[in-house]
Amino acid sequence: MRTIAIISQKGGAGKTTTAINLAVAAEQAKRATVIIDLDPQASASAWGDSRAQSTPIIASIQPARLTATLETAQTHRAKFAVIDTAPHAESPALAAARAADLVLIPCRPSVLDLRAISASADLAQLAGTRAIAVLCAVPARGPLAVEAKAAIEAHGLTVAPMQVGHRAAYVHAMTAGEGVLEHAPKSKASTEIQKLFRWAWKEAKK
Repeated sequence: MRTIAIISQKGGAGKTTTAINLAVAAEQAKRATVIIDLDPQASASAWGDSRAQSTPIIASIQPARLTATLETAQTHRAKFAVIDTAPHAESPALAAARAADLVLIPCRPSVLDLRAISASADLAQLAGTRAIAVLCAVPARGPLAVEAKAAIEAHGLTVAPMQVGHRAAYVHAMTAGEGVLEHAPKSKASTEIQKLFRWAWKEAKK
């Protein structure tokens, strides 16, 4: 089973959106998936409650149950686990990073997000788990993405080769209890999530 932790010490960075869409992409790729929701706000769990589909499985747990939950998922032949974490919660994020094969750090191309990314990078380094930043909510035009990539790399972080755009499809899909691959399968959002999943799946094996 490959496990990815989605961490960011800043709220609103796109953690839950990234987690649920990666999970849906994994399910569509025939890889049984569990989302482990460590966020007390339980946004991923609320999304799951509004779904018509029974997968991906979502487990809303306390951080102390993380290891046991991952073991149970593997026992039940899950192939992919995505851990969604809370902002401003160092201990749970550190536990998630330690349990993962790969850490993804969503980051919007804004000053506040870029200032906060070093804290998330430090947690991954403390855990000893490879971390890669993913630029999210990137405008369709303008230099922000290029500037943000340079700023992130200045912190010693690698940036994913694909970006997640600022698209209404993500909001509409979340509201409908779906991933963008389900809600708008022919959209640009679906294309970028498919690319992100295929890349992340390979990276988690390294």
